[in-house]
Amino acid sequence: MKTRKLLALLGILFLPGFALAQKAAQIVEFVNPATVNPPKGYSQAAVVDLGTCRMIIISGQVALDKNGSLVGKGDFTAQADQCFQNIKSTLESVGGAMNNVVRLGYYVTDMGQIQALRTMRDKYVNVSNPPTSTLVQISKLFRDDVLVEIEATAIIPKQ
Repeated sequence: MKTRKLLALLGILFLPGFALAQKAAQIVEFVNPATVNPPKGYSQAAVVDLGTCRMIIISGQVALDKNGSLVGKGDFTAQADQCFQNIKSTLESVGGAMNNVVRLGYYVTDMGQIQALRTMRDKYVNVSNPPTSTLVQISKLFRDDVLVEIEATAIIPKQ
């Protein structure tokens, strides 16, 4: 008798959380477009259904092409360009565009490259109404030859 009451109580406590987890799984889709390097242990983007729009959260992009080769070894500008290309192609794969970007996060190993970063950014974003951003200098990324990583969040209105 006590076991049944305990199981009933546990059901009351944990069932709403389980239902919420199932609901969350229905509104979030993880994507890995063929146009960017296949990730190992994470997804390139999460598409979150917000009802009237979709929020796209893009993992930090580095200068790897779709085959996993580094673009622009030792060349910050070329690496930043490839990062933005990866963001652009990820957005396009889910029906978005660079104009949908609302936030950019930058991780650079050399703050002296800020003008090169801005120049590349301005090729891809709406400069008259730019997205929010954060810029952080770090001592190292996951590989010594990777000089910049850029993450993005976009909001895509539904048609």
